[in-house]
Amino acid sequence: MKPLQGVRVLDFSRILAGPLATMWMADLGAEVVKVERPGNGDETRRWGPPFVGGQSAYFLAVNRGKYGLALDLGQPQARPVLEHLVRQSDVVVHNFLPQTAEKLGLDYPQVKAINPKVVYVAVAGFPPGPYRDEPGFDALIQAVGGLMAITGEEEQPVKVGVAIVDVLTAWAALCGTLGALLVREKTGEGQAVEATLVECSAAALVNVSQAFLLTGKEPRRLGTAHPHIVPYQAFPAADGLLMVAVGTDAQFQALCQAIGRPELAQDPRFATNPERVQHRDLLVSVLSEVLGAQPRSFWIARLKEANVPAGPVNSFAELFGDPGLVGRILIEVEHPTVGRYKTVACPVSSAWPPSPLPPPLLGEHTNAILARLGIPSLNGG
Repeated sequence: MKPLQGVRVLDFSRILAGPLATMWMADLGAEVVKVERPGNGDETRRWGPPFVGGQSAYFLAVNRGKYGLALDLGQPQARPVLEHLVRQSDVVVHNFLPQTAEKLGLDYPQVKAINPKVVYVAVAGFPPGPYRDEPGFDALIQAVGGLMAITGEEEQPVKVGVAIVDVLTAWAALCGTLGALLVREKTGEGQAVEATLVECSAAALVNVSQAFLLTGKEPRRLGTAHPHIVPYQAFPAADGLLMVAVGTDAQFQALCQAIGRPELAQDPRFATNPERVQHRDLLVSVLSEVLGAQPRSFWIARLKEANVPAGPVNSFAELFGDPGLVGRILIEVEHPTVGRYKTVACPVSSAWPPSPLPPPLLGEHTNAILARLGIPSLNGG
């Protein structure tokens, strides 16, 4: 049995954080109905290229496992449909701005009045306060939320190459949903859950933010390196980048043996991690010279034999071509216009088969869902 089997999720969210969270809910067994505005639908339907079979890769990435219903919430005739849907749902998810949610009848007081037992999940850019009514987009939040302060090279901040704050917020929304459903199981009461992009970004800074809060010292951008551990970064081997992740003094000693430089582990400047951090530039220079003399495969074999964490900086072809890395989460889906394609399942659902239902065409299941509710078909549905 899947953990969310029998749970009905009403998904009004668009773009990434909300849809990704609800797709994972579908993988965990929930029945998810994605509600979109007729005509245009979710913005990511148009975010591309690439498009295959008329579908954007972006939309396909985060909307598998859902049924599609087209409904214009701004029209009066949509209200009874909305109320029927809310009454039959266990979870309602949206990422509207607060004033928009209120206008559409989707703020928590209105939804709770319809279904007091509902778990209400709101994804927002900012918490209550001066920025509350501003839209949140991942690149903006990476900038204001601290990630770009520590990502990139010293003189040049960069954003993470994927919308990582949206992904973190999706995890938070999923976690909050599961927690609220557990509370409801114990008390019979629903509740509101909120995940904001900027708070998820700040929370993800963990040890780096803690160091700042303790010392008041701004962190440096270190490229692939770690602020508190050395050596813990990518080094140029003869044929590409090699990641070395030495987490203990014992691993550093093993590294020195494996690369033929045992004396480095006895050097008082490098003997302990605090000393290595202090003398980072000197040690990195020495290691770069040694590791650059051989290809990655040579060093990976030696370092793994010595129990030193190391591996290649993979391309996508190398990552998705290695079943030892992603074999459990790569699945195949049959789509009516795209055909058969590979996609990625929820990474905690390996105990339960992920949903094979393809991302819906806009409004694909409208009439079937309305028929279940005993409501006549809507124009444009």
